[in-house]
Amino acid sequence: MTNASLPKTINAAEAAHFGALAAEWWDPKGSSAMLHRLNPVRLRFIRSAIDTHFGSDAKSRYPLAGKTALDVGCGAGLLCEPLARLGADVTGVDAAPENIAAAKTHAAVSGLTIDYRAGEIGAQGLGQCDVVTCMEVIEHVMEPAAFIAELVRHLRPDGLLLLSTPNRTAASRLFLVEAAERLGQVPRGTHDWDKFLTPEELTALLADAGLAVMDMQGIAFSPMSGLHLSDNMALNYILSAQLRD
Repeated sequence: MTNASLPKTINAAEAAHFGALAAEWWDPKGSSAMLHRLNPVRLRFIRSAIDTHFGSDAKSRYPLAGKTALDVGCGAGLLCEPLARLGADVTGVDAAPENIAAAKTHAAVSGLTIDYRAGEIGAQGLGQCDVVTCMEVIEHVMEPAAFIAELVRHLRPDGLLLLSTPNRTAASRLFLVEAAERLGQVPRGTHDWDKFLTPEELTALLADAGLAVMDMQGIAFSPMSGLHLSDNMALNYILSAQLRD
């Protein structure tokens, strides 16, 4: 596949929006504060999915030892670094060069070796990986179907895909778009509610790309528990998938 024929999935306006926030990605009280609260919840699901898929011991510190992981839309590396600490050989790709610069700086300070790349995922010349992750990204790309095809192209036949995204519901419009942005929980202009995918829509797109969803859970919020995994998918959800036999 030549560079001219590679699918273009990056939305330049979206990349510029997130690139402008690069300096605050690692500040738990800054513009990415919500991601810092969300990341541990996602990691609980991810760790469970890894253990289930690869048969690793839930008590093992390095369940991804000897395996490769690719985080697409990695931002400044909030998920790449935990994946590296789980033992994976990690590559992170993001549309915004500013985010990649911040990711490289933080990884160096953290003593982690992570291969960070900026640009279209399809233009990086990467091979297939054991684990492909994509958190809160698909709602920001130009062509979701083409984007998923690129994720699949980088997934080994026996690999694991992990993906999260907001649901398109009245609740997500109220709490994730209107309230969260107005209250400064996420930067203004982060979300376009019309681009959110329902679980049914995303499952269909994955099926068209040859993937079967193995598990799906909601990420919900309550005053008592904060953000947590739940059967309620009204706001956000996370899933694991693998290639069908």
